[in-house]
Amino acid sequence: MTEPNSLIKFWADGKSSVNAWLAINSPVSAEAMAKADWDTVTIDCQHGMVDLGQAMTMIQTVAATGKITMCRVPWNDPVWIMKFLDAGATGIVCPMVNNRAEAEAFVGACRYAPDGYRSWGPVRIPFSNPPEYKVWANKNIATLAMIETQEALDNLDDILSTPGLDAVYVGPSDLAISLGEDPDAMARAPKVVAAIEGILEKAQKHSVIPCIHTGSGEMAKEYLAKGWRLTTIQNDLRLMLAGTAQALAAARR
Repeated sequence: MTEPNSLIKFWADGKSSVNAWLAINSPVSAEAMAKADWDTVTIDCQHGMVDLGQAMTMIQTVAATGKITMCRVPWNDPVWIMKFLDAGATGIVCPMVNNRAEAEAFVGACRYAPDGYRSWGPVRIPFSNPPEYKVWANKNIATLAMIETQEALDNLDDILSTPGLDAVYVGPSDLAISLGEDPDAMARAPKVVAAIEGILEKAQKHSVIPCIHTGSGEMAKEYLAKGWRLTTIQNDLRLMLAGTAQALAAARR
């Protein structure tokens, strides 16, 4: 069987991703989104409406399109991380990583020994010979730690120097709240802008891939031009509502 596409290899080839974010718990909408021209697709199991059983169906649906398939887990908990990996996710976005110990725990849950402590038992893998998956997984499962708090900013160099951490993912709204600002997907507060610029600079210094959630396609384009290597545009629900509002406004003018 053909091995899945790898975000690690995608980045190694110098490519940057425009990422889809799925919050709706439907394999039908997941399939429709995955067939669009996204580079990667992330299923949100933290703030989205997706549970484990639904996530597995959505992972299968997205993976069938050939898209790189990731999950944001509910928390930095090895139980959740391993379950979504066993379901077939090829990358994990982990929320609220605030220090080196939490980053190490996250990365370790994504790797089999000797690189980590992931337990063996993948439910669905695209290899007829399971040991092939073990070798592939340790090289290709992408680890993205979310930087969302002042504490994470204070410990950023320690987090970025964690062995096996592939990327950091900025959540602008939680970061804004932590910095005393209102949540804003467009990241307009000067304090938030400065923090985001600092994360980019330090990530590049440590050769860790910088990723960020954005509030619009225009913002995603702007941040890709600045050197961010993965930009998410809102989520499926927000895009649906934005399209609805635009169509209704046109109809009622």
